[in-house]
Amino acid sequence: MIRVVIVDDHAVVRSGLRLLLEEVEDVHVEDEGGTADEAVRLARLHKPDVVLLDVTMPGRSGLAAVAEIRQAAPQARILILSMHDDPSYVREAFGAGATGYLLKEAADAELVAAVREVAAGGRYVHPTLGARLFAAEAEAEAAASADPLSEREREVLRLLALGHTNQEIAKMLFISVRTAETHRAHIMQKLRLNTRAELVRHALQHGLLEGGEAS
Repeated sequence: MIRVVIVDDHAVVRSGLRLLLEEVEDVHVEDEGGTADEAVRLARLHKPDVVLLDVTMPGRSGLAAVAEIRQAAPQARILILSMHDDPSYVREAFGAGATGYLLKEAADAELVAAVREVAAGGRYVHPTLGARLFAAEAEAEAAASADPLSEREREVLRLLALGHTNQEIAKMLFISVRTAETHRAHIMQKLRLNTRAELVRHALQHGLLEGGEAS
């Protein structure tokens, strides 16, 4: 039997979820609440298998309580039920420790499938969001591959191309000379450059010198 706690600030939503889940033979709803604090309390009280958790609630969000819920009931799996279809919410949810993310627009059968999946130790993401998340991560990886430098490294590269020494760069960016030297070494390694001439050429090709001198 999968024991579930439902946490959503709308009583109508909670009632609907309870009715749906209680029709399933292998699922039992232990309790329900309407805030993140109640989610933590109910998790500690019931030690459920799954906490069905809303994101936007009065006080703090459900995502902000994920760590506490996991501490209160380490064995509980947390399935986020949200109206937010932005992949960034999915990343934040999984980063916080959730094991599933489902949109409120999901069909009844999908909710039951998601509860069973996370209860069995798996992870679940709404199919549409999963596709968006994959696309967003692929785009981010492509961008990182195209420009492997950090923002600080790009600034150091620009100053080097403008002819500044490591000592001058350290003073301008309020960093140590050793840090400036480390940045330079990383830049040369990441871009596979060997000489200052190559470094200047790269800076010109990527428009890094258009801003002129640093203030």
